[in-house]
Amino acid sequence: MKRNLLTCLALILCVSLSKAQQANLVKYVNTRQGTNTKFEFSYGNTYPAISMPFSMNTWTPQTGKNGDGWKYQYFEKTIRGFQQSHQCSSWVNDYAVFSMMPVTGKLVVNEDERAASFSHDNEIAQPSYYKVKLDNNITTEISPTERGAHLKFSFPKGKGSYLVLDGYTKMSAVSIDVKNRTITGYVNNCRWAPQNFKNYFVIQFDKPFKAYGTWENKKNTTTAGQKTAEGEGVGAYLQFRNGETVQVKVASSYISPDQAQLNLDTELGKYKNFEDTRKAADKVWNTLLGRMAVEGGTEEQKATFYSCLYHANLFSHRFFEYGKDGKPYYYSPYDGKIHDGYMYTDNGFWDTFRAQFPLNTIMHPTMEGQYMQALLAAQQQCGWLPSWSFPSETGGMLGNHAISLLTDAWVKGIHTFDPKQALDAYYHEATNKGPWGSANGRPGWKEYFADGYVPFTKETQGSTAWTLEFAYDDFCGYQLAKQIGNKHYENVFGRQMYNYKNLYDPKTRFMRAKDAEGNWIEPFDPLDWGGPYTEGNAWHWTWSVFQDVQGLVNLMGGNDNFTGKIDSVFSTPGTIKVGGYGSVIHEMTEMAAFKMGQYAQGNEPIHHLVYLYNYAGQPWKSQEHVREIMDKMYNATEDGYPGDEDEGQMSSWYVLSAAGFYSVCPGTDQYVIGSPLFKKMTITLENGNKFTVEADNNSKQNVYIQSATLNGKPYTHNWISHADIMNGGVLHLVMGNKPNKARGLAPEDKPFSLSKANN
Repeated sequence: MKRNLLTCLALILCVSLSKAQQANLVKYVNTRQGTNTKFEFSYGNTYPAISMPFSMNTWTPQTGKNGDGWKYQYFEKTIRGFQQSHQCSSWVNDYAVFSMMPVTGKLVVNEDERAASFSHDNEIAQPSYYKVKLDNNITTEISPTERGAHLKFSFPKGKGSYLVLDGYTKMSAVSIDVKNRTITGYVNNCRWAPQNFKNYFVIQFDKPFKAYGTWENKKNTTTAGQKTAEGEGVGAYLQFRNGETVQVKVASSYISPDQAQLNLDTELGKYKNFEDTRKAADKVWNTLLGRMAVEGGTEEQKATFYSCLYHANLFSHRFFEYGKDGKPYYYSPYDGKIHDGYMYTDNGFWDTFRAQFPLNTIMHPTMEGQYMQALLAAQQQCGWLPSWSFPSETGGMLGNHAISLLTDAWVKGIHTFDPKQALDAYYHEATNKGPWGSANGRPGWKEYFADGYVPFTKETQGSTAWTLEFAYDDFCGYQLAKQIGNKHYENVFGRQMYNYKNLYDPKTRFMRAKDAEGNWIEPFDPLDWGGPYTEGNAWHWTWSVFQDVQGLVNLMGGNDNFTGKIDSVFSTPGTIKVGGYGSVIHEMTEMAAFKMGQYAQGNEPIHHLVYLYNYAGQPWKSQEHVREIMDKMYNATEDGYPGDEDEGQMSSWYVLSAAGFYSVCPGTDQYVIGSPLFKKMTITLENGNKFTVEADNNSKQNVYIQSATLNGKPYTHNWISHADIMNGGVLHLVMGNKPNKARGLAPEDKPFSLSKANN
């Protein structure tokens, strides 16, 4: 009896340990995924962000020079600092940055000379914990909070122990408080922000200072014993007892020095030591990653999935803080004033409206509701809806996709904002051109409104791409107006949402550019990049009719012509023709490298393409290609992405596709079904429900859906609704190695389109 009892206890212990191990999902995440990147070729353009989900700032090791957008490149051999970061893209650089670098032996402040060599074998790079042992035997560890971090520097015994605080670029200030073991100050490095922008910081040390001083990083002059300084590139340095181990708590604020201290006290005050902070950060990430729990699949597939899920939960950044009363408020990067409520920044909607925000509607509907309020607040403060905030509005890329976010939220039951206010703001966007970039208002809006397209000229590079995305955005305006019964806006935007038809050439079966008189621009080569197409060519942009795929099928002459045209994307050689760009850009090189014809997963315009077979009677081809792309183009290594990761979009495509569905047309309540990667995925929702995707017989070969049930009832649709997911339940699929060409072919099985099929 006693032996049986011990056996039972041992089994219970083993099961408990097994569950605990399964819950440790951060071990799968490699934050260096996609960091083996150069200007000429992007495997992600990422950096190993030590961060909480959507936190106000992140931390990262720094291999690049101050001001370099490529802040951490895997092939580099030295680290020159550990910095607070906000960068969402290498192409727009970073802001509000300062860094700390431990130095041993003698004091060295110059960023090149203080840089220490390291090996990736001596790195641990996880969301909630980063550790590196430099070749000089200094060990640095970092764990994050939402507005700060806990760092630990362990210096080698018997040698000098210094810490250099670098003010990065532009103006900065420092003040050393020897008695209280703190450094306070600010940095204001930022390309797009009001004049009064400052990032205030407070840094708290657990060990006394042996010596201290200030320095500046232009001429690298030091001033021993000086406690305060202000100027361009100003920093500080500290000396500790030889061989010391120093724990550092740091937090920052855009509002005030007092708020920075409050952020530190609130977020880090409760943690006595570094391990406490790390355990808390681990718990947050394990909980979030565990909300998409997978079963089956290889260890490599799990690593890729959870590394992508991590990247999908970094941007946008929370730009708000909590006051003493516990209520949110923020410094506005738009008008430079303090406001109550929520603000989010650091996102380019041209990338992320496609998958990253739809994923948020499933996983983070409360945050999504706050975000919609922030969009309208930003519009009131600067006069325009954001398109690419960093942290203020840059007007980057193309389209007016804030309306996509707003409509997608509303259609999916997130009603935290005034929809009439949203429509008014969008109408202003659609009938004016703002002062920044091509996505701030509408270039060519008068011609678009009058003639139904933006004519191509030297001044309107990207005009065909603009027209297609304006038409989609107008659909979103129409959809929101229809949802709330606003006939005026329904008529205005309903008139324009079919404008894509005006640029379809039935002779070549491509979307093409026209001049102001309505003539096709000649000569035409669908392989030519640029000109009327943004970061792509006709093979990529012809499919950007998210709202009316059936209408595009009709224009092409029916299902066979349509699916044959998609087939041609993959069979046409991956020849690069630089076209209007005049030289090779990295997106071209990335397309050619993956040898899938003209298919270019490395950039956003084509992300939805493989799912379009579902609209035209060949859903099995979507299933096949989705799995092929996941297998060939993604992994968890430093070469992990087929192009720029782009604020979570590249990762969100993978996360949704691995779950078995994708958001082809945000602004509707449907997701189009593909082929799930795992045998089982259980999604735990904010409302407490669980939605499970089961895929019996799933394997690398068995990618085709043979049959399906939803909550026990036969299910033939090639789409699933947002409500079905949020209500919880089970989508059960049976997979096989050959297509079931009889499933999902009825008209009602097709996903949403504005048009009906031609008979």
